[in-house]
Amino acid sequence: MNRQHLELLASDEWRQVLEERAFPFAFGPLGPDALGDDVLEIGPGPGLTTDMLRTRVPHLTSIELDPALAAALRERLAGAAVANVEVVEGDATAMPFEDARFTGAVTFTMLHHVPTVQLQEAVFRETLRVLRPGGVFVANDSVPSDELASFHVDDVYNPIDPTTLAPTLAAIGFVDIDVRANQYAWACRARRPG
Repeated sequence: MNRQHLELLASDEWRQVLEERAFPFAFGPLGPDALGDDVLEIGPGPGLTTDMLRTRVPHLTSIELDPALAAALRERLAGAAVANVEVVEGDATAMPFEDARFTGAVTFTMLHHVPTVQLQEAVFRETLRVLRPGGVFVANDSVPSDELASFHVDDVYNPIDPTTLAPTLAAIGFVDIDVRANQYAWACRARRPG
């Protein structure tokens, strides 16, 4: 991510957007409780979503590709009052977790940083693999726009067209797929077959 983008993702302004818009839109009436007690967060970046999730779920594992971001998040959370987060440096296209480990998985505004459609699909396949039967997957990201493209100078910007998401997830093996979109973002909830 470019520096401007990282600064935004660590800001109080972005925290407010997550709390007031992104989380309610992504989780809908289910709420984070639907994720169960052992949750995977994919691509936490600076960790604002981690901060919000760790107070809502019993145990959270956050996998982050960028070594510096993973180390910074691990260090910041080391002194946290709620010590229920494990930060793992790793690649979400080839996760170092056993099959059917997690009760739920989430990713917020990360998938557009995955450089190809094939790698995005690999993230979805790996997510399905590490979810327990019946496990819930919640994803949220922005819809494609010229404004966001210009914000990603010297950065990966590969947004997902939400109209392609349900067929892609179904082909990978997810069920009960619900994709919603507005002019700014899309949200998806799906489940590993039980």
